[in-house]
Amino acid sequence: MTDPLAPEAEVVRICRDLIRIDSSNYGDGSGPGERACAEYVMGELAEVGLDPLYVESAPGRANVFVRIEGLDRSRPGLAIHGHLDVVPANAADWQVDPFSAQERDGCIWGRGAIDMKDMDAMLLANLRHLARSGIKPPRDLVFAFFADEEAGGVMGSHWVVDHHPEVFEGVSDAISEVGGFSVTVPARGTGAPTRAYLLQTAEKGMVWLRLTAHGRAGHGSVPSDENAIVRLAAAIGRMEAHVWPREYIGSVRRLLDGLSVITGTPYDDGSPEQVLSHLGGARGFVLGTLQDTATVTMLEAGYKHNVIPQSASAALDCRFLPGHEDDLMTTIGELAGEHVSIEVLHRDIALDAPFSGSLVDSMKRALHAEDPGVSVLPYCLSAGTDNKALSLLGITGYGFVPLCLPAELDFAPMFHGIDERVPVKSLQFGTRVLQRLLFDC
Repeated sequence: MTDPLAPEAEVVRICRDLIRIDSSNYGDGSGPGERACAEYVMGELAEVGLDPLYVESAPGRANVFVRIEGLDRSRPGLAIHGHLDVVPANAADWQVDPFSAQERDGCIWGRGAIDMKDMDAMLLANLRHLARSGIKPPRDLVFAFFADEEAGGVMGSHWVVDHHPEVFEGVSDAISEVGGFSVTVPARGTGAPTRAYLLQTAEKGMVWLRLTAHGRAGHGSVPSDENAIVRLAAAIGRMEAHVWPREYIGSVRRLLDGLSVITGTPYDDGSPEQVLSHLGGARGFVLGTLQDTATVTMLEAGYKHNVIPQSASAALDCRFLPGHEDDLMTTIGELAGEHVSIEVLHRDIALDAPFSGSLVDSMKRALHAEDPGVSVLPYCLSAGTDNKALSLLGITGYGFVPLCLPAELDFAPMFHGIDERVPVKSLQFGTRVLQRLLFDC
């Protein structure tokens, strides 16, 4: 019988409580902020005798930290972090209220169920267990709950690194989203299903741009060859037609090679699609790491039906592989053309960590203890995490939210998607894996 105070016994309650708190981040400061979530975290920690640090970068933009002293304080510490904000959800699109945290079909449904209040709940459950047990981990552990990850961490991790770097004093490594989840693939020879876990060792850099096309204002009835909207559309067309060259960085290569060995599916650099098809929904994550990308996400132009506007703008979300930032910006400038200006709204670095070392070995051991015989493969995340900010302090970050997932669950597309949900058994599995890791790190 499970101890009612064991981490896996508490994690479902904590996850549902967190999802019920709307901490939507609209990216413009208009959301509810993270304060209510942070206060909940503070309450859960205070209940077990911990005294966390609470800091706000602005009213309501809350971050929470607590350090657990380890047995060997001469060793560098480990940061385990999550973010408290979520992307918005349109309730009309969902089968359930996205902030109801309904338990249905063996899953907890709601915004943040996988991005990333599931991990927040796992961290809280294990942190409460550490406090109750009084057992010291091998080295110092710094637990962090950040604001604003979904808008680049400007009011969260980056602000903390700039204003409170002492929180992470002596820390050398970090664990956060998005890796650690399982994919079910056919085994070589038999075709029988087998699991592999994707450990995130790299992530692309990002630069968010505003493209503004300039033209001449005029009456809608008069033909014009200086229409800003047409110029913007032409620039977007050139970007959409551009073929970004592929480059397989180390983590991507090792993932493809590993999948090829496990499944017996050959591939070559020109056509990795067959081996990637075994990944199901996670295929999109990997496809985004084969080259740089530039995606139009918003458009703004005009103010009246019969007026040609003087300008038109588009938002461009660009993601680049390690070492590719300058080449990407040069290419975007060439594709934009002479009538389109480019403004950088936010930029952040790419990361690439080794798939080796004591921490990686500990993560593998923790997974194998709960799911014997599985494969663990590295991969590169096409998006970004708060590990980018911590890297500025010399901290090496990995994505490790360990979830043993049902083969039929289309997991990856639920990130920022509708009907987001996490299986209860997966949540409990991840809590056990993290508990093992914290005592073997």
